Amino acid sequence: MNTNSMSMRRTMKFTPLMIGLLLLGSSMAFAQDDIKKKVDLTNSLNTGILKVKGDTAWKKIEFGVNLTQGSFSSNWTGGGVTSIALGAFFNALSEKKTGRNSWRNDFQSQYGIVKNQAQGSRKNLDRLFFDTKYNYELTEKWSLFANFNLLSQFANGYNYSEAPDSVGFKTKVSGLFAPAYLTEAIGIEYKPAPYFFIDLAPGAIRQTIVSDRNLYKTIPENYGVKIGRRIRNEVGIAQLVANFDKDLAKNINLKFRYLLFTAYNKNQITEKREFKNDHRLDAMLTAKIAKYFNVNLGAIVVYNKTQVDDIQFAQGLSIGFLYTF
Repeated sequence: MNTNSMSMRRTMKFTPLMIGLLLLGSSMAFAQDDIKKKVDLTNSLNTGILKVKGDTAWKKIEFGVNLTQGSFSSNWTGGGVTSIALGAFFNALSEKKTGRNSWRNDFQSQYGIVKNQAQGSRKNLDRLFFDTKYNYELTEKWSLFANFNLLSQFANGYNYSEAPDSVGFKTKVSGLFAPAYLTEAIGIEYKPAPYFFIDLAPGAIRQTIVSDRNLYKTIPENYGVKIGRRIRNEVGIAQLVANFDKDLAKNINLKFRYLLFTAYNKNQITEKREFKNDHRLDAMLTAKIAKYFNVNLGAIVVYNKTQVDDIQFAQGLSIGFLYTF
């Protein structure tokens, strides 16, 4: 069995898994929302007051800091490494609707470092995301959209060998705008509820940026960008985005964003044209335990052959300060 067949089978298995997770996470919320709509409609009919939707403007800003620390005495028999970890995030979301026209801006950022005894400081969180989108309403649930999207990171990323004194202990594998992904898309949106929408773009253009021209020395594939260049353009056959953001219960919020990008491009190494399906899921479950304190459980799942052949997974659990305004 060749490599392309194995990759295609992994993609086919991965796609229904991701869709299943999305449906499972949103089905409970949709059921709750249907019950709420029926109750609201009944109350409106009983009181003779039926609300009519009009122009709206809404925004939400979140800022949080998480700190984790652990220490052990030199004779601690249970084993362990003294460590301290600090993470911060800043998110901003705004939505405005005037008549049939609406505009949505979504900014998300995370950064964290962990310092283990005798290992120095290492990055354990790093994400920079911005999405801006214009919609023209066709019906209550359907609209046309055009959007611009950016995904990158703040600082350099490294692979570490097991021994700090070994040769090549720290190898750079990424950095600010190395890589970065810019995507422009137009298509149709289905929004059955205020907290959930699906965007389907029959055409999308994506630029992969690698600002560091020496990165290919440690990443031979260079994230799909031809060596000596900094930008690669891809024309997507289709792009699917599913976005969910809702309070599942009092003080418990679930948000996720799933992206599928399909292209038929020339492989920069083999020079052969092939189908390429990129998947990415960003999910965050937040539970507020006090006025300014919360627990976060986050996960990122990525399948992108221009990075690595296998599925990538990252997960984090943290407790810290949260301020919303």
